Amino acid sequence: MAEAIEGDVVSHVTRSSSLLTGAMVLFSLGVSAGAAAQEPVSLFNGRDLDGWTVHGTELWYVEGGELICESGPDAQYGYLRTDATYTDFELSLEFKQDADGNSGVFFRSTLDGVVITGWQAKVAPPGLFSGGIYESYGRGWLIQPNPEKDAVLRMGEWNEMRVRIVGGHVTTWLNGTEMIDLVDEKIGAAIGHIALQIHDGGGIKVRWRNLRVLELS
Repeated sequence: MAEAIEGDVVSHVTRSSSLLTGAMVLFSLGVSAGAAAQEPVSLFNGRDLDGWTVHGTELWYVEGGELICESGPDAQYGYLRTDATYTDFELSLEFKQDADGNSGVFFRSTLDGVVITGWQAKVAPPGLFSGGIYESYGRGWLIQPNPEKDAVLRMGEWNEMRVRIVGGHVTTWLNGTEMIDLVDEKIGAAIGHIALQIHDGGGIKVRWRNLRVLELS
């Protein structure tokens, strides 16, 4: 009888151990899958404009693995928008202003031709509030960085920008420096595309690379 009881105990322990091991494996797989889902995704493949749509007559093209926007003969506003829409996310990218550099990164935006509704994290020459948030065809400037922060912009060199949007909370960074932190109810209610802008006026050329988005919802 004692031997039978001992055998039952060993069998029970073995089954419990197997179940625990299986649960740990499933948990590990779940964590791995969750971690994989949180990896940033590249928005630009370095070869062509697949996944993007051009609005306007300004020039958008790929050269040497870089995405380039350049003023065309019409010297008007131009946009390159993602085909996908994004709500809560963190976008990181690098830009280099070859000439003038008046541009921007739109979020939760919609386009009708070259008329855009949405918000822009400004990319601009020195003194023109790079990293600030501007609402096109609406309220205009919502927030501008403190003027002393403009010193972090490296005109004619590569710069790194990050834009984080969660609900109505927007934060931007330029070369590791936080530029603005804003909470806005209207932004919180919007949905739409990410888009790059080239300003009107002509004479503008900006290079972009390493465009990556991490969705947060």
